[in-house]
Amino acid sequence: MIKHIIMWKLRDFADGYSRTENAHRMKHQIEEMGQRVQEFKYFEVGININPSPDAFDIVLYSEFETRDDLETYQNHPAHLEFKEFIGEIRSEKKVVDYEV
Repeated sequence: MIKHIIMWKLRDFADGYSRTENAHRMKHQIEEMGQRVQEFKYFEVGININPSPDAFDIVLYSEFETRDDLETYQNHPAHLEFKEFIGEIRSEKKVVDYEV
């Protein structure tokens, strides 16, 4: 099994929305994407509640059966659309993929 975790920091204001509004927009888009991408074995989206300046704003935790499934997801049209959307609103991202 492959676990894929990605965290984003968002711009204070982008695409006409506040950081909080964009976090909720992202969460909604990820949840919609999850319905379209069959390779997800499991996924969960969380919006940060920690006020620390070191904290990231939103996180995606997901699981895939194989590396090929992860690669298929990363090239899926729904994921590519999502990446285009977040490119305008994120200021930073961190990602880790690991096998268990």
